[in-house]
Amino acid sequence: MGLPLAIADFILELEKGLDTSFSNRYLNGVVILYAKMPCFALAIYFGGGTERVDAGDIRTFHVDYDQILKDSHKILNRLCSLLGKGQVIYGRQTVVARIDKHMALAFLKENHLQIAIPGKYRYGLFHNGELVSVAIFSGGRRMRKQDLNSYRSFELLRFCHKAGYRVVGGLSKLLKAFVQDFHPNDIMTYVDRDWAAVSNLRTLGFHEEGHTPPQAFWIVGEERYYIKDPERLSELKQTYPMGYFSQNNGSTKLVLQL
Repeated sequence: MGLPLAIADFILELEKGLDTSFSNRYLNGVVILYAKMPCFALAIYFGGGTERVDAGDIRTFHVDYDQILKDSHKILNRLCSLLGKGQVIYGRQTVVARIDKHMALAFLKENHLQIAIPGKYRYGLFHNGELVSVAIFSGGRRMRKQDLNSYRSFELLRFCHKAGYRVVGGLSKLLKAFVQDFHPNDIMTYVDRDWAAVSNLRTLGFHEEGHTPPQAFWIVGEERYYIKDPERLSELKQTYPMGYFSQNNGSTKLVLQL
């Protein structure tokens, strides 16, 4: 199977954005890009049926063809940010404030790869009046495993920066504001293992509490359908015979005890 044009174009844009070049390795339904400066690997899955590859000790990101078709600019911007590109802003240069649902959803739709959700509480960082970072939190949940009836756990549901920016210390500042307002006993979150096998949230005090299993999807063009059981897979194959199977790396559960 040849390399789809959309992936070839994406690779060219990524080389420009990162000012680097790639060496490529092709497997059945996957192309793995290797870069030396900055040092990382990117695995792009487009043929179906291929499990997530292991690039060894190299920092590796994983994306599917449908994500490139749908959100290539978001993927490009996220990679550039994670790999040290983009305008740097420091948290101390920003102002933190609660934001409304409409502002949060618009920001997430423009800048976050996952589905935009409003959550219960929404915080933003502003730099010279411009919204540059957003954090979305759930409402408080009582945890049965805790002895105290007053123990409350919150979830960090979404966090991202504006495309083209890196806000150093931004998440720390948003978390501090949220803690001051609601006094949680802990904050938990899930990190996509396709993007981070080892999360840098540990530097903020988060610790791992396990992993969720990989999720399976039937991919049709730009759309993906979650496969919850074999019956659903059989149904999707019959409905969309031109689709293909893909499975991600699951997520890491992280908890910040306060």
